[in-house]
Amino acid sequence: MSSETDETGPIDYLVVEFPGNRMTGEGLPLLVDLVDRGIIRILDLVFVRKDQDGTVTGVELSELTGDGHDELAVFEGVSSGLLGRDDIDEVSAVLEPGSAAGIVIYENAWAGPFAAALRRSGGRLVAGGRIPVQELLASLDAAEAGSRA
Repeated sequence: MSSETDETGPIDYLVVEFPGNRMTGEGLPLLVDLVDRGIIRILDLVFVRKDQDGTVTGVELSELTGDGHDELAVFEGVSSGLLGRDDIDEVSAVLEPGSAAGIVIYENAWAGPFAAALRRSGGRLVAGGRIPVQELLASLDAAEAGSRA
């Protein structure tokens, strides 16, 4: 491994749909803060819009920065090549007509040194995943209900 990649953290992606094309930008300063603090590194960031007739178009970051989202300008031109046309088509297929989506691929930079130490010691990832917040809340509610019984 090169010195640049030997401390690379896990790579994740998120797709966030905004019904009715209502991207308020409320989360964008928080995304910038995560990058500024070195917690994540944005590898790809793409926005798409799906019209009522099903036509999908890309939304340029400059279109969003014109709407008061100047903090996005730091991501202008960010493209690692991990996010391809096929990926965008897959996302577009599941979007509801009349909605928009943000697609972000990011490195969990905070985990880079930890992941490198595990690799050096012969460790290998054999499973991973995410627990959706709704499942966590349902599980906590069930546990609480069970403790009252």
